[in-house]
Amino acid sequence: MTLLWVALVGYGILMYLVSPRATDSKAFYWGYDAQGRKTGFWLLTCSTFITWIFAKSVTNAANLGATYGIVGGLAYATYYLSIPVAGIVIVSIRKRWGSRSLSEFLVSKYGRTAATAFLLVVTIRLFNEVWSNTAVVGSYFGGKGTFPYYAAAFVFTALTLIYSLKGGLRSSIITDMLQLVLAGFFLFLLLFHLFPRVGPGELLQAGEFSFRGGLDILLVAFLQIWSYPFHDPVLTDRAFIADRQATVPAFWAAGIGGILFILLSSLIGIYAFKEGLAFTDDAPRVVAASFGLGILFAMNVIMLCSAGSTLDSTFSSVSKEAGVDLAAIGFDRWRDRVGIGKLAMVVIALLGNLPLFAGASILQATTISGTMVMGLAPIFILHFLPSVPRASFHFAFWPGLGLGILYTLGWVPSALAIGNGRYAMLLGVNFYGLLLCTGLFLVPWAYERVAYTKFARRLAAVMENRR
Repeated sequence: MTLLWVALVGYGILMYLVSPRATDSKAFYWGYDAQGRKTGFWLLTCSTFITWIFAKSVTNAANLGATYGIVGGLAYATYYLSIPVAGIVIVSIRKRWGSRSLSEFLVSKYGRTAATAFLLVVTIRLFNEVWSNTAVVGSYFGGKGTFPYYAAAFVFTALTLIYSLKGGLRSSIITDMLQLVLAGFFLFLLLFHLFPRVGPGELLQAGEFSFRGGLDILLVAFLQIWSYPFHDPVLTDRAFIADRQATVPAFWAAGIGGILFILLSSLIGIYAFKEGLAFTDDAPRVVAASFGLGILFAMNVIMLCSAGSTLDSTFSSVSKEAGVDLAAIGFDRWRDRVGIGKLAMVVIALLGNLPLFAGASILQATTISGTMVMGLAPIFILHFLPSVPRASFHFAFWPGLGLGILYTLGWVPSALAIGNGRYAMLLGVNFYGLLLCTGLFLVPWAYERVAYTKFARRLAAVMENRR
């Protein structure tokens, strides 16, 4: 246990030492370097890649692998198609609307009320990112509810906050490089010890493609990639910090890298599936512990790096929301003020770990939030449609949010379930909900198009009669 604490504190000190100090809002909010240059292709690729390798994602991928075999790993890896989807759509929005953020785009196209509703959902997402990642780190130090569990989570949060306050987004981007190298090295070290016991071929053939075998959660992931990425500023903020020409290739590369990393991480859980190892929601820790203290240490470093890259990005996104995005909806006096951004970091660090005391499930931070924002799919994917009424945003957004809440409360009719697997209801809600939200989004737009056409024809007829 002492070795794990040494790793935690040493990690925090190392990240602080390599983290640059941001001297102005361009560096703190937009990731500019000391020479005033934007983030380049390689930095953007690596940062986007490792930032979305959440500690909870590695754990969820391994847990799904331990439950369903390779189907579970593919299911969680599918979420990483969200990265190129976000890159392509956001670059198109930047080109068409000249927006600096999704909030500015929403204000321009749908008004401040729409942007405010969106920022509320984003805030909830960022709140979830704190506890769902610190919970994973804490689990390596003690069981849920124990003093070591809470102590590790809080110390990890404090260490990440300290270097995030130092450099904001620029700090997050630079530390991402080191976190990527460390996480990649220790993952391959772990797999090097795993493969002699169970070959890659055996692991890749484990499980079956059926609804009971996890196919339902794979389909849920495919449905959610069209809406899920847009409510996560940890990802979307990075689509605004580089030149448009570099952003789409970087997001494609990061997406492919993310899929491969998550699939490799799921092999850890698939090993548990093959060996019949018992676990609750911590398959990576159980497998690593079965190999001895050295491999448990390696797994702990992977989790520190993946959780840290996400948590520091969460802090920088919270600060940008306070110092930049809120200006788009009327808080002009806060615009680009680094002080208000730092204050927001401290607040989310203090509040974000509260769900740890309630024993929340880390998988819920992905599946439930992804369900609640299904209405964002048509809003952003169909951004190119001309003359879309503001009502279209609300017709899509609120029904999706409502369905997500109903699902969370268990009030969705069983008739909507698809298949007979564990996630049959989740799949049904996402499938029918996405169809509903998209259809409702198009209703005001189609109505105005028809009304405009009728008006144009009547006007033409009047003009013809006057001749």
